[in-house]
Amino acid sequence: MYQTIVFLPLLASLIAGLFGNRIGDRGAQIVTCGAMIVSAVLSWVAFYQVALTPGDNSLHVQVLSWIVSGDFNVNWAFQIDSLTAVMLVVVNTVSCLVHIYSVGYMSHDPHIPRFMSYLSLFTFAMLMLITSDNFVQMFFGWEGVGLASYLLIGFWYKKPSACAAAIKAFVVNRVGDFGFALGIFAIFMTFGSADFAVVFADVGSYTDKSIHFLGMELDLLTTICILLFIGAMGKSAQLGLHTWLPDAMEGPTPVSALIHAATMVTAGVFMVARCSPLFEYAPAALEVVCIVGASTAFFAATVGMSQFDIKRVIAYSTCSQLGYMFFALGVGAYGAAIFHLFTHAFFKALLFLGSGSVIHASSDEQDMRNMGGLRKKIPLTFWMMTIGTLALTGFPFLAGYYSKDMIIESAFAAHSSVGSYAFAMGVAAALMTSFYSWRLVFMTFFGESRASKEVQDHVHESPQVMLVPLYVLAFGALFSGFIFHEYFVGAHYEDFWAGALFLVGDNVMEAAHHVPMWVVEAPFVAMTVGLATAYYFYIRRPEMPGKFVETFRFLHAISFNKWYFDELYDILFVRPAMKLGYILWKRGDENIIDRYGPDGVSAAVVRVAEKFRSLQTGYLYHYAFAMLIGLSAFVTWFVMGGQ
Repeated sequence: MYQTIVFLPLLASLIAGLFGNRIGDRGAQIVTCGAMIVSAVLSWVAFYQVALTPGDNSLHVQVLSWIVSGDFNVNWAFQIDSLTAVMLVVVNTVSCLVHIYSVGYMSHDPHIPRFMSYLSLFTFAMLMLITSDNFVQMFFGWEGVGLASYLLIGFWYKKPSACAAAIKAFVVNRVGDFGFALGIFAIFMTFGSADFAVVFADVGSYTDKSIHFLGMELDLLTTICILLFIGAMGKSAQLGLHTWLPDAMEGPTPVSALIHAATMVTAGVFMVARCSPLFEYAPAALEVVCIVGASTAFFAATVGMSQFDIKRVIAYSTCSQLGYMFFALGVGAYGAAIFHLFTHAFFKALLFLGSGSVIHASSDEQDMRNMGGLRKKIPLTFWMMTIGTLALTGFPFLAGYYSKDMIIESAFAAHSSVGSYAFAMGVAAALMTSFYSWRLVFMTFFGESRASKEVQDHVHESPQVMLVPLYVLAFGALFSGFIFHEYFVGAHYEDFWAGALFLVGDNVMEAAHHVPMWVVEAPFVAMTVGLATAYYFYIRRPEMPGKFVETFRFLHAISFNKWYFDELYDILFVRPAMKLGYILWKRGDENIIDRYGPDGVSAAVVRVAEKFRSLQTGYLYHYAFAMLIGLSAFVTWFVMGGQ
C-alpha cells in the first residue's frame, strides 16, 4: 500500500509529461487526478491504521538498496509512524484537491499536460521527504521539492516576473539547503550513519561533546541542530530567508495552494519535528527556533496588513502561521505544531483556492482595490472564503481555534524568557491576522464594485470542478480541529503519537491545559479586536485607511515595502554579486582566460597558418629552393652534431 501511495504520483507524472501529446489534455488530467485520488484515499486508510488504532503501529518498509560505497550503505525505505501518517493525509489530500481544481482553473492553458505532470512530480518529491527513514533520502526529497517548485513557480516561463520569482525561490532555498547539507555532513561525521534509528538512539551520548571551529569551541549538538534549522528556514520561509515566498505568487493559483498550504513550506516544520530527539538535547537550538518563529509570526503579520494583491496577503499569512508552528516547536510543543500544520492545510488551501475562484471570476484581477461588491455575484466563493477566514483567525470551535490557541497557551506555559516572547508575539500576530484577513474579505466582497464596467459584466461563479474542492476543504476547516484535537494535543496524545515525537522532561502541553483564564481568552480578544477594527476601517468609515496612512506614513512605508528586506538584500548581496560577476567576466574571462587561452591559441594558430600558407606559391623552383635550404640545414646539423 505504501509503495502505491508514494510512487503512483510519480508514475502519473511520467505518463502526463512524456505522453501528454498522445493522450491529450483530458487524458493527462484523468491520469494525474485518478492517481492522486487513489493516493489520498489510501493515505486516510494508513492514517486510521497507524495513528488512530490503539497501540504502536509504526512500520518500516524496505524498497531497495540505494547507495553502497564501502562501509556506507543507504537504503531506500519508508518510516511509517503517526507523524508520517499525518503528513501523508495532509500532502495527498490537498494535492488531490488541487489537481481536481486545476482541471477548471487551467482549462484554457495551452500546456495542461506539462502543468499536471509538474504537480504530480512535486507531490512525489514531498512524499519522498516525509516517508524517509534516513537523512540522505530526506535530502533527496528536500531537493526534489525545490526543483519542482522552481518548475511550477516559473510555469508561465514567457512572463519575466514568473521567471525571476522562480530563480529567486531557487537561489534563496539554496542558501538554506547549504546549511541543511552541512548539518547532514556533521551528523554522518559524528554518528557514522545517516539512518534516523541509529542517530536518534545514540544522540544522548553526545550531549557534552564540542567542536572547534575558527578558534571557537561550539557545542556539537547545538551546532548540528542550528545547521538543520537553517535548512528549515529556507524551505519554510522564516525571517531572513522568507523573501522568496510572496514572489512565488507569480505561479498559477493552484501552485500557490499546493506550495504554501500543505507541502513545501511545511517541510521545515516536519523536519524539526522528525528530528525532535536531536533538538531535545540542544536546548539552545530550540531557543533559536522559538525566537525566529515568533519574530516571523509578528513580522509577516505586519506586512500582510498593507498588501493589496489578494494572493500576497494570503502568502504573508502563511509565513506568519509557519512562525507559530516553529515557536511551538521551540517550546517543545511538537504535537501542537503538527496539529496546526494539519488544520492550517485545510483553511489555507481553502483561502488560496478561494482567491483563485475570485481571480477567475474577476478576469484575472488580483488587486483588491479593483474589486468590491462580489458577495452577491459569487456567493458560494464568498461563503467558502468566509469559512476559511473564520478558521484562520481562530473563531471558536473552528480548526484554527484549537490549534493556534494551543500554541499560544503552550508558549505561556513554558515559563521561559523565549516562551514569554513567543506568547506576546503570538497574541499580537493574532490581532493583526484577524485585521488583514477581514480586510481582505471586506475589500473583496463588500461595498461598491471598483472594477471596470467590462469586468463587472463578466463576473461569474466558478464551475463545480473548482467549487467541489472548496467544499471539501471547508469541511476540514470547520471540523478538523474539533474532531482531532484530543488526539494531537489532548487526552489521547500518548496513544496517538506512540513515540513518533520525542520529549525530554515534562510535556509543556500538559501545563498548557492549566494556564490562567486570561491567557486562554487572549487570542479570542485579539481576534475580536482585529475584526472590529477591520469592520470600522473598511465598512463603517472607508475613508479611514487613507487618513491612517497619511498620519503614520513612516510605519505604513515599512509595512508596505516589507521592511525593505528586498532592497537591503539587493544592496548587500545582489549588486555586489552582479558587479563581481561582471568583473570576472570582462577582466578574468575575456581579458585573461580567453585572451591567453582558447582565443589566444587559436589566433596564434591562424597567424602561423597564414605564414605557412604564403609558402605555397605553386612554383617548382620555390619548392626546390626550399628543399635545398632544408637539406643544407640538415647536413649542417648532422656535421656539427657529429663533431
